[in-house]
Amino acid sequence: MSDDERPRPEPDDTPGPDEAGRDQDPREGTDVQRAEPTDPVNAPEQQADRRQLSQAERDLLRRIDPGSTAVTIAGVILVLIASSLLPWIGDATGLQILLGHADPVLQVGLLPRLFSINATIVGVLIGALALVTRRWAVAWVAGMAAIIVSFEGMIAIWSRQTAPTGGPSWGLVLAALCMVVLAIQWLRVVLTRP
Repeated sequence: MSDDERPRPEPDDTPGPDEAGRDQDPREGTDVQRAEPTDPVNAPEQQADRRQLSQAERDLLRRIDPGSTAVTIAGVILVLIASSLLPWIGDATGLQILLGHADPVLQVGLLPRLFSINATIVGVLIGALALVTRRWAVAWVAGMAAIIVSFEGMIAIWSRQTAPTGGPSWGLVLAALCMVVLAIQWLRVVLTRP
């Protein structure tokens, strides 16, 4: 008898011992392993483990790792603090403008004072909070607010250039530049999150 004439055994419908729990995948003709039912005794522990893993995963997604940018941001925050001790308008320092103790003759106005308050809140406080907590949301707020405060700084400089007394001093310009650098650095950190 030739190979073509031999009778072929019909496949039986009962699965063998190694085929139990397997199905045929119609697309590829390969075996697909069915999930075995979980042990009912360990089911609550497995659910608790899954919850802990998903919580850990969410925590990792909420965190940032600024790396070496953190050193740059911390340095710029220190320069921003130091710039508040320098003259901003005439002989009035940034700290005097922040506290409202500038000479009334200088007619400081609202814009430099608003910039000094917001630069302190956003640049120093929120920036330090974002570095300490390493939370993505806080870093995002620091970046977006730093953009707004950077424009406030530019407008504060412009407003003093058009004032009749006490033009902008280099402390105000340095503070505005610090806010621009902080905005760029925070945006780099926030946008490079995986």
